[in-house]
Amino acid sequence: MKKPTSAPRSKAPGKARRKTREELNQEARDRKRDKKHRGHAAGSRANGGEANAAGKKQGQQKDPRIGSKTPIPLGATERPVTRQHKPKSEKPMLSPQAELDLLENDERLDALLERLEEGEALSADEQSWVDAKLDRIDELMQQLGLSYDDDEDEEEEEGKEDMMRLLRGGN
Repeated sequence: MKKPTSAPRSKAPGKARRKTREELNQEARDRKRDKKHRGHAAGSRANGGEANAAGKKQGQQKDPRIGSKTPIPLGATERPVTRQHKPKSEKPMLSPQAELDLLENDERLDALLERLEEGEALSADEQSWVDAKLDRIDELMQQLGLSYDDDEDEEEEEGKEDMMRLLRGGN
C-alpha cells in the first residue's frame, strides 16, 4: 500500500550533474597546491623576518646585549696550556732541624698525643692531622740520621753482653 504523493515534485531541485573522475582529480590537485604554499617561509622564526627589515637595520645601532660572534673551539686545543705561577708559601723554608724542633714543641700535637695515651678516641680529622705530623717527624729524623729508639738499642746491647757473659762462664 503505497501512499500517493500529495505534491508534485516540480519544485524540488533537479538532479545535480555528476563530475567526472578527471575533474575531481584536477580539483584535488588545485587544493593540494594551495595547501602546500600556505604559511610562512622555512626558518622564519629563527631569522626573525630579516628580509623585510634589511633596509631598516642599517640605520639602527647594534644591540649591545648580543654577544660576540667569534667561534669558540670546543675540542681539545693543540696550543700549550699556560701554567699559573704558584704563590710562594707564606712560611719560610726551615732547615730540617728547625722544623723538627717546631714539631716536637707543638702544643696541639702534644695535647692530642696525651688524649690518645689516655685512651680517648679522636675525630677523623684530628687523627689524620696527628698521623701526618708524626710521619713528617719520622722523615725529618731519618734525614738528620737520628733515631728515637737509641735508648732501647743500648739497653738491648747491654742485655746481650750480660747474656754472653753468663753463657761463657760467668766472668
